[in-house]
Amino acid sequence: MRALAYLQNKQIHRWGPDYLRHMLLRRREAASHHGTRHLLFALCDHWEPLFGGVGDAHGDERVRAWTEGYPRMAGRFRDADGCTPKHSFFFPGEHYRPRWLEGLAGLARKGFGEVELHLHHDGDTRESLAADVSRYVGEIASHGHLSRDASGRPRFAFIHGNWCLANARADGRWCGVDDEIPLLHELGCYADYTFPAPENESQPRVVNQIFWPTGDLSRKRAYEDGARAHVGDKRTDRMLFITGPSGFFIDGKRARIEGSALTSHDPASDKRVALWGDLGICVEGRPDWVFVKMHTHGAPDAEAASLLGDGGVKLHRLLADHYNDGVRWKLHYVSAREMFNVALAAMDGKSGDPGEYRDYALTRPPALG
Repeated sequence: MRALAYLQNKQIHRWGPDYLRHMLLRRREAASHHGTRHLLFALCDHWEPLFGGVGDAHGDERVRAWTEGYPRMAGRFRDADGCTPKHSFFFPGEHYRPRWLEGLAGLARKGFGEVELHLHHDGDTRESLAADVSRYVGEIASHGHLSRDASGRPRFAFIHGNWCLANARADGRWCGVDDEIPLLHELGCYADYTFPAPENESQPRVVNQIFWPTGDLSRKRAYEDGARAHVGDKRTDRMLFITGPSGFFIDGKRARIEGSALTSHDPASDKRVALWGDLGICVEGRPDWVFVKMHTHGAPDAEAASLLGDGGVKLHRLLADHYNDGVRWKLHYVSAREMFNVALAAMDGKSGDPGEYRDYALTRPPALG
């Protein structure tokens, strides 16, 4: 009974069938490639300085912990391209304080990460949401964050607060806008990094995929149906979805489900890190470029202490041990933007070293120089 309750809590009824499909396909794709494989690793942080209802003074301390502590920890590690780990700070628009975005700009200038948009909202209309997103994107961009298109318009990646993209909950809480996906694209969003969310009713049927949403994109939960991204099929009329690893692994004597979250109580482990690459998330037709998108909530004190301390050190040591021997695997630390660019390069038929395509379509934010 305990095992059944665990599976139900992890929403296995939603994503289990697609997981089985993926595992059968993954074996066939892996067998089709011989030679060096490349692992692209992005850590996408729901980075909320005011998490838990703390005040601005406490938020200042949390920001300082990262601006001072992340270079000390991450500066010890390098990938196959000589890059340090790159943290993707998905900053909640509703937490905007200019000094905090300036602190993150300092990290970006040193090559330690980039900033994207995170947003919690409830009871919105299309008009109110468009106004808020436009304002938040403008505020974040004013500090040199976010890529720009040819016209100078900011482009951004997105993570939905409370996981409730496209009004996903049955009760309509924490969103309110069915057609959120096309609206975000209209406002400049190039990719969504919200999922998986295995303990939430918003969890989609699709797992372990890079995909384009299909069908009527104005409908509630429009991300439920998608076309897997593949070589020769790049789209510009909608945003891309990049999902993190979902699967099963053995932790001691217990079977567990991987949900792509790194936390202080569930940090990286040898078994988890081995699974990430083994799941082989890729653009169809380019199985040697493996995408691993993890997420965390790194601003709260306990989580920051882990990610900036022993938990972060262990994560990057394990990534190097498993994926950076230079023969079987090469490791590439990427931001959310760089991961999207590499995915587009794969769709355009590019091959070889994916590190060459970090700035393939979306240019570097001004803060990066």
